[in-house]
Amino acid sequence: MADSNFIDYVKIFCHSGSGGNGSMHLHRAKYVAKGGPDGGDGGRGGHIILRGNAQMWTLIHLKYKKHIKAEDGGAGSGELRHGKNGEDIILQVPLGTVARDAETGAVLCEVMEDGQEEILCRGGRGGKGNDFFKSATNQTPRYAQPGEEGTEGWFILELKILADVGLVGFPNAGKSTLLSVVSAAKPKIADYAFTTLEPNLGIVNYYDDKSFVIADIPGIIEGAHEGRGLGLRFLRHIERNSMLLFMIPADSDDIAAEYKILLRELKLYNPELLDKQRVLAITKSDLVDEELRKEIRRHLPRKIPCIFICSLTGEGIPQLKDTLWNTLNAE
Repeated sequence: MADSNFIDYVKIFCHSGSGGNGSMHLHRAKYVAKGGPDGGDGGRGGHIILRGNAQMWTLIHLKYKKHIKAEDGGAGSGELRHGKNGEDIILQVPLGTVARDAETGAVLCEVMEDGQEEILCRGGRGGKGNDFFKSATNQTPRYAQPGEEGTEGWFILELKILADVGLVGFPNAGKSTLLSVVSAAKPKIADYAFTTLEPNLGIVNYYDDKSFVIADIPGIIEGAHEGRGLGLRFLRHIERNSMLLFMIPADSDDIAAEYKILLRELKLYNPELLDKQRVLAITKSDLVDEELRKEIRRHLPRKIPCIFICSLTGEGIPQLKDTLWNTLNAE
C-alpha cells in the first residue's frame, strides 16, 4: 500500500490569511492645512478553498503537503487606498471529497460537482480605515480598525468514490474478475484473499452508447464495521454508490448466510445503506450443475434479482448488465 497512488484520506493543517489593518490617515496637501480623514480599509486575508475536479481520483497530491498557509491582506493607506486582498489558495480535490474538522469530526462540506467551490478556512476581514468612522459629530476620527485574524486548524479530507454500482462481497468472490470482463479496467486478480487493496473503477458500456460506472471495493469480512480487515477504510466508498451488487461464489458453504452477514455489516456501519437497490450475483457458476443450482435458488432472497454468472465463460453477463441498467433507471 505504501507505493499506491490511491490516497483517500489526508489530514492537513490550514491557516487562512489575516486581514490587513485599516489606515488612520488625515488628508494633507499644499493648500489644505486640515484635511479630513482619508485612511483606506485593509484587504481581506486569503481563503483556503476546495474546488471539485472531475479529472482527479485521488488525494495523493495533498499527502505530502501537510501545512497550507494563505496570504495575509495588505494594510490600507492614505488617500482612501485600500489594501489588496490576500491571494486565495485553491486545493483541487476529486468529486466525492468530504471535509471534516479533525477535532470534532463534524462534516464541514462535501464536494460533489465539477467546479464546485467550498471555503474550508475563511480569511480574516480587513480592518476599516478612519474614513469609515467619520460622521457629523466625529469629523476627524483618529483611529482605525485592525484586521481580523485568520483561522487555523487541522482538517481531514476523505474521498468517497462516486459510482453507479458498488460491488459488495467477501474477499476472493470474483469482484475484480467481473470488473475486468465488463469494463476496460485492469484490477489485480489472484487466487487469494484481499487481492484488491484499493477501490477500482470501471465504465461498463451498454447499448446505444449508454454506460454506467462500477466500483470494485476491497472485500468485506465479518466485523468490518469495527475495522476488521480493511473494513472502515473502504466501507465509506459504498455510501456514494447508487446501488449495490452483492457477489457470492456458488461454491460457498452457505450462500444465504453469507448474504445475511454482508447485510449485517452494512447495517451496523450505516443503516441507510440498506435503502439502496440491491442485486445478487452468484459467481463461479461453472462450478455447480443445474440440479445444485435449483437447490441454491430455493434459499436465495425473494425480493431482489438473483443471477448466476461466470466471468470466465461469460455466462449470465449480458443478463446481469441488463438487470443493473434497468434497476439503475427504474425510477
